[in-house]
Amino acid sequence: MVGAGLGWRQPMNVDEERFLGVALEMLQNGSWFIPHRAGEIYADKPPLFMWAVASFVQLTHLPKVALYLPALLAGAVTTACLYDLGRRLWGRRVGGIAALLFLATYQTYSILRAGQIDGFLALWTILGIYGLCRHLMLGPAWRWYYVACAAMGLGVISKGVGFLPVLMLIPYAYGVRRGWKGLVSMPGEAGAWWLGLVVALAAIALWLGPLLLIVWQGSPDSLAYAQEILLKQTAGRYANAWEHREPFWYFFVQVIPKYWLPIFFMLPWLVPAWRRQLLKHDGRVLVLLGWVVLVLLFFSLSSGKRKLYIFPALPALILLVAPLVPWMLHRWFSRRPRGRVVFAGLTVVWLCAWFVRGFIEPHREGINPHQTLMRDVAGLTSNAELVLVGWREGHWLFAQQPIVHFGFHDRQSLERSATWLRGHPQAFALVPARDLARCYDPQKARRVGDTSRAEWFLVGPDADNQRCQSPAPEKVYSFAWKQPL
Repeated sequence: MVGAGLGWRQPMNVDEERFLGVALEMLQNGSWFIPHRAGEIYADKPPLFMWAVASFVQLTHLPKVALYLPALLAGAVTTACLYDLGRRLWGRRVGGIAALLFLATYQTYSILRAGQIDGFLALWTILGIYGLCRHLMLGPAWRWYYVACAAMGLGVISKGVGFLPVLMLIPYAYGVRRGWKGLVSMPGEAGAWWLGLVVALAAIALWLGPLLLIVWQGSPDSLAYAQEILLKQTAGRYANAWEHREPFWYFFVQVIPKYWLPIFFMLPWLVPAWRRQLLKHDGRVLVLLGWVVLVLLFFSLSSGKRKLYIFPALPALILLVAPLVPWMLHRWFSRRPRGRVVFAGLTVVWLCAWFVRGFIEPHREGINPHQTLMRDVAGLTSNAELVLVGWREGHWLFAQQPIVHFGFHDRQSLERSATWLRGHPQAFALVPARDLARCYDPQKARRVGDTSRAEWFLVGPDADNQRCQSPAPEKVYSFAWKQPL
């Protein structure tokens, strides 16, 4: 179901274009520990997801398919783990319900059908949850505990928040101290517990160790990359986000009511049921519900929020809901036998709709407009060098010719492009309409299309209006794909 339409989909949003491009550039330049975007160091995210995409590209030779395979793998593993945990904790029927409920939830498709890090992060999150549940509720199972720790370490080098399953130890410690049922007490095992931290750090060292060695060897670019990824893009971004700023209640008001359907509709029955289970000191509910609350609180306290951030909490929530589904069905339909038939029919229709949507969406979206634009530009310029101004990842990913830029976030790229073209009269520049007239004559520019909420024009040196006299750029990045998409 998650893979429906695979092979028809194309990278369409900036995240998908960026991550596929970084993975392909890794394969081209061989720089696996310090990723690049069009020749410039890319320091926004750790590289493990890009490693996975690059590996699938090598296996399949189909970049536009490989991008979606990590999330598809994560979806399969999550479904299997939910079935097995539900079976072990509550019974086989509950395991089946948990797996189906995961596949019926809106956010599952919102995340796992996209070529983004959060879908891949789900793989390490569920392995962390699974290993900890096997250890804390069905153990002692130290091997599963160490599997969970290794998964959290790999989660950290996929995305900084990969450590989140460890928060499960907080409600567990409380429950064990108070003698709650369903939790395994393991006194006198401090050494074994701390060994888990060593395992997690060893997993992180798969990337961080070689990176620090590269920094130690004295590369200034690698030092800047390490400072950016380890400080600004982790702790700094969490404490004071510069994008996607939302109020504290954002997830509760704008995300959960939509993306946690159909579970959201069950809350009037679920909340009282969870309260009764907590009053009975059910440790399973304490640990899972406590962890879901902690995850929601963790992301709500950050100033930066996106709808996909709370996806890690969904598998644990499903494990809380699945055991109560038979009780709710009995309560709703015990006096209405036809209601069960209607419910079963609606469930089948709901799941089939998600399956069919996987084939409809790619057809409706069509070809990425960046691909069309960049092919047209290559034809109009006879594959000459192309300066990118105010560009987006799609321009780089689908470039058919050598490209030049002055840094992805450079604010003076328009002025620098005019200066650069004066020294390269055979080259052209791709400029958004909103900035065009500052440095170029619009009458001598050629409109080539609309992408990324902007109208784009192609200009040559003859369009220079001589108003922009910036000094020569300090950094010029040149890049060309050996095998353009």
